Amino acid sequence: MFDDPNDVPLTVDFFLTPNFSLLPFTAAIEPLRSANRMSGKTLYHWRVFSEDGKPVPASNGVEVMTVGSIFDLKDSDVIIVASGIDAHHYKNDRVFGALRRLSRQGAAIGSVCTGAHVLARAGLLEDRRCTIHWENLGGFSEEFPEIDVTSDLFEIDRDRFTCSGGTAALDMMLHLIARQHGFKLANEVSEQFIHDRIREPHDHQRMELRARLGVSHPKLIAVIAEMEANLEEPLSQTALADKAGLSTRQLERLFRKYLSSTPTRYYLNLRLQRARQLLAQTSMSILSVALACGFVSASHFSKCYRECFGRTPRAERAVRHDAPTLVMQKLAG
Repeated sequence: MFDDPNDVPLTVDFFLTPNFSLLPFTAAIEPLRSANRMSGKTLYHWRVFSEDGKPVPASNGVEVMTVGSIFDLKDSDVIIVASGIDAHHYKNDRVFGALRRLSRQGAAIGSVCTGAHVLARAGLLEDRRCTIHWENLGGFSEEFPEIDVTSDLFEIDRDRFTCSGGTAALDMMLHLIARQHGFKLANEVSEQFIHDRIREPHDHQRMELRARLGVSHPKLIAVIAEMEANLEEPLSQTALADKAGLSTRQLERLFRKYLSSTPTRYYLNLRLQRARQLLAQTSMSILSVALACGFVSASHFSKCYRECFGRTPRAERAVRHDAPTLVMQKLAG
């Protein structure tokens, strides 16, 4: 996979699931086009497939044409699965079987954004590292505890490659181009996209806390980092203050000054946001979600959730479960 410079043109096939995210798909395909242009050679071909060979709507409503059905694809060098926010709902045993068949025939298989959900369900991530968008990490880990998933920007593990989504697809493809045809060409492609540097696999997906929060106080940042790392078993306010070398009163003052909140309320909101993601992305029971987010009972969890989001966890799940169907009906209508 992207190893032999003499293996040209290399054909890269894309499989799109309904409601896929358009940005990571285009960020994966455009470097191939630019590599051809910058090299003056046809280094890459690409094709786009769907379940039925018909155009596929992206999550923003834009439809992408395809050349055929994945079931008609007899062999392939490389396949990239592009999915979107609803990938955890995607279940098509025929598609999973087709991907496994192509893998047995020697295809390298990868994904962008949440496509790792599709690869995992197809059984194609066994004994492989993978990554997925940060928003889906918790749900993916709960659903597939046996899979080695990281929070890295992208992962390339032998004949599997996955990226976290968005512009990370551009960095991953630039690395694959460099692997086959050298970093000179990859850098030329990167410059074409006004991409000032090719990020490394272990670069962070999310913005640094100080940039995300607009806060630079080092001890406050350290406390929030501890909170984010301990959602399932929350630390006491005293423990958080001790770790940062603060008194509980000093900690309270910092949160009020910079975040207009209390440490307890801020921590609770972090846990509830995590719970919201798990409700949307997994089939875990309400109690299991509650325990995974540091609540001791389903009733206490439900009360806190309703106060924060205006509806119960059960109602939240019903709304999230119906949303993909309603979106597709609206697009079709």
